[in-house]
Amino acid sequence: MRRGRGYRARPAARTLSPMKRRTFAALFALAALPACAGRVRPHRPLKGTTAMPKRALIVVTNHDRLGDTGKPTGAYLAEIAHPHEVLRKAGVLVDFASPKGGRVPLDGVDRKDPINAAFLDDAALVARLNNSLRADRVEPGNYDAIFYAGGHGTMWDFPDEPALARAAAAIYERGGVVAAVCHGPVGLVNIKLSSGDWLVAGKDVAAFTNEEERAVGLAEVVPFLLADRLVERGARHHPAPKFQANVVVSERLVTGQNPASARGVAEKVAELLAR
Repeated sequence: MRRGRGYRARPAARTLSPMKRRTFAALFALAALPACAGRVRPHRPLKGTTAMPKRALIVVTNHDRLGDTGKPTGAYLAEIAHPHEVLRKAGVLVDFASPKGGRVPLDGVDRKDPINAAFLDDAALVARLNNSLRADRVEPGNYDAIFYAGGHGTMWDFPDEPALARAAAAIYERGGVVAAVCHGPVGLVNIKLSSGDWLVAGKDVAAFTNEEERAVGLAEVVPFLLADRLVERGARHHPAPKFQANVVVSERLVTGQNPASARGVAEKVAELLAR
């Protein structure tokens, strides 16, 4: 068939490689975020019911350096990915927050862990993490639980973040759950309730131990030893042998000792939310 003079043949469609498809998916996810940045999706009833889904806030660090050493650190991936998976499977909606908001540096990135790998390969999920809600924009009334994920970076930016401390106190006093794992409990050390008491006072807790801190060679690098500070605040610290899973529940406070405890902490949070 003859074509007009202005006709140009269309080039054949190209098939994108898997890597390019993931890249475009991530770009589209990021492009969609600014319109809702700083806002939380509204609660809606669960499909086929009138029940409102529970919502949890996972708090992560923005700090990416180990003191003056120049060595990198950040939020420990397994302490985000594993709790997120547990809560998601329990029907809990999850948001992310950090002291400064935005990007979250990651540590402990082990792709041999299939749950870590699945988290990293979910472009939309990673985009949400790196668009984390800034602490002073957290609305405590939106959440039934707050979960402080660990990683050594938390030792520098969790303790003195008043907006997160106020949010956690409000969630707890409203009958919600406060949880933390590994170094995440450093976010608990300066939380005061409306009574003026420390949140952890008189409660049983687990956290990264002094022995574990010495074993990783960072006892002289961190600003203070976490277990000691919790005890100073009136908590009863319950250590297990180093690097063994250890989860402690005290009323509606759930804490875990190390990365091996992350999944167990989230499971206890899900159990409390289901009651």
